[in-house]
Amino acid sequence: MNRQNHSPLSILHSPLNKMTHLRELEAESIYVLREVAAQFDRPAILFSGGKDSIVITHLAYKAFYPAKIPFPLVHIDTGHNFTETIEYRDTLVKRLGAQLIVGYVQESIDTGRVKEETGYNASRNRLQTITLLDTLEKHKFDAAIGGARRDEEKARAKERFFSHRNEFGQWDPRNQRPELWNLYNGHKNIDEHFRVFPISNWTEMDVWQYIYLEQIEMPNIYFTHERKVFRRDGQWLAAEPCMRLKPDETVVTRQVRCRTIGDISCTGLSLSHASSLEEIINEISATRITERGSRADDKRSETAMEDRKIAGYF
Repeated sequence: MNRQNHSPLSILHSPLNKMTHLRELEAESIYVLREVAAQFDRPAILFSGGKDSIVITHLAYKAFYPAKIPFPLVHIDTGHNFTETIEYRDTLVKRLGAQLIVGYVQESIDTGRVKEETGYNASRNRLQTITLLDTLEKHKFDAAIGGARRDEEKARAKERFFSHRNEFGQWDPRNQRPELWNLYNGHKNIDEHFRVFPISNWTEMDVWQYIYLEQIEMPNIYFTHERKVFRRDGQWLAAEPCMRLKPDETVVTRQVRCRTIGDISCTGLSLSHASSLEEIINEISATRITERGSRADDKRSETAMEDRKIAGYF
């Protein structure tokens, strides 16, 4: 009996793989990136060092090859980043010959623009919003390209490809422009800008299958490794100097990896033995835990992400 192979990797080995849904998603995203270049004067890529912004940068590289990526990369540095992420960022920028612009949350704290949280659950994740808006205004960016996807979280499911922001950088989910077929409206008034999400229609599995298909180099933190961690509210968190332990919390060493990367204070780590792209894809296909289920910043309230986005977050 000739049985079909239904493993999550089988589609990538098909002789027709150039016609898979991944190539259709790639073509859609490249079209969006070229529309950004055509409609805006000063676009930039929001680069966090996570898998989604890495894929966006790879797509931009393919969209404009053999020319260099026509957008600078903008990283909002909380000062509480994973070392592996920063090392990957700097290596990638050097390899691509791209321009890197960094906005520092510490500067926002030092100048009184934001006030640092205190307590065991203090995080700089929310503080990034002001640093981001200040950085966009300082460099006069009129479009910020992000790696958000609609399958990640309910507030992100409301986003359009071209998402309007008012002169204060704020988002109104009830006032989005219609996008018929592939017609995107980038018209804006003075000081307004757009967020653009070229991989809106991708899923987490699509992202990892595409990384595998294109053999995109990834930060080591996505693969299993030994790390000192501690348990809090059902999550494994990294035991780093910026994290303050409660009296009953104990640091242990575990085999973990990141499934989604943010500020250290809000990034939960998954127990995992996945050491290759193939093993990560197989692990994701079997898990029943959502991708952002390990993000502490999404658990602060029922509308945590939407509240941050309305204020100007990514």
